[in-house]
Amino acid sequence: MVTTHEPEFVETIVIGGGQAGLSVGYHLSRRGQNFLILDASQRIGDSWRERWDSLRLFTPARYDGLAGMPFPADPHYFPTKDEMADYLVSYAEHFNLPVRSGVRVERLTRRGSRFLIEVGAHVFEADNVVVAMSNCQRPRVPSFAGDLNPDIVQLHGSEYRNPSQLRDGAVLVVGAGNSGAEIANEVAGHHPVSMSGRDVGQIPFDINGTAGRLILVRAVLRGAFHHILTVATPIGRRARPTILSQGGPLIRTKRKHLAEAGVKFVPRVAGVRDGTPLLDDGTVLDIANVIWCTGYDAGLSWIDLPVHGEHEPLHHRGIVPDVPGLYFVGLEFLYSLSSSMVHGLDRDADRVATDIAARVKVARGPEPREPVPDGVAD
Repeated sequence: MVTTHEPEFVETIVIGGGQAGLSVGYHLSRRGQNFLILDASQRIGDSWRERWDSLRLFTPARYDGLAGMPFPADPHYFPTKDEMADYLVSYAEHFNLPVRSGVRVERLTRRGSRFLIEVGAHVFEADNVVVAMSNCQRPRVPSFAGDLNPDIVQLHGSEYRNPSQLRDGAVLVVGAGNSGAEIANEVAGHHPVSMSGRDVGQIPFDINGTAGRLILVRAVLRGAFHHILTVATPIGRRARPTILSQGGPLIRTKRKHLAEAGVKFVPRVAGVRDGTPLLDDGTVLDIANVIWCTGYDAGLSWIDLPVHGEHEPLHHRGIVPDVPGLYFVGLEFLYSLSSSMVHGLDRDADRVATDIAARVKVARGPEPREPVPDGVAD
């Protein structure tokens, strides 16, 4: 890398301008911190805008607002992805949060006691860095996907917008989590659909009904996801590895809804035979389209620091003990199952901002004392 300017120093750099980064920014601002939020997208909220067209949040509006600014909708309404994106823009503007958009961080490393954040030929220098991103940054597809017939349309779930992208003919959705279920249910109205993937379970009620909304808010979001399934409870610690590796239960679209829509459940995709998908039971599927809802990798290889674990960065509730000054917010199950959800971010962001403020106070040293006038006892 060749730089043309001296590094630009900011006490704290927040990488990521989505809901996690804005939440951290809010808490840093309240503490009077010097910080800057860097976001790779051209506009705040683009990570929501770029998802499939019919997407709605799984949480009602009363749980979709960040600290200090409720979501502007009926508390029981499930916002669309574009409404969520617009809310994030309004949030950043309302609190005058310093966001630089269209800035993709290429490398994070350290020199001495300070971090270096490389953005093309420009370098930021910081005492503290918060990586405010989910651990779902790089779409993952099986290695044998490249062996499929080139006439088969292949999309990762992150690329899917609506059924118009698909060829006439049958569709195979690989992956039976929430994204796969929602997409398969929509596509089934236009194409024959088969779904391959492990049964991840489901919450046992309809979130759209009045009773379901009460259960969702009181028992699931406020209770189980936020207070029970945490790293501080035995049940949370037992459940965490499974949830991180296999995903959570179906929330809105259940397997019965898929069956009613005509979706056919098939065994796991084991490979490719003669250019077509081969199932575990030896069946070869004649399909025209594949939608890979097979998850993501963390996509954090640009962090050139000793933080990489097997499935997630090495941290304790977002604080990296072996790299002082480095933090994570927005990771799945960072502290609780709600940590990657909008309503669960505030607790994690507040804790990280508190730790940063304490570090900055130590780094700045004691504040100068006012001179004592003559004749006044100290």
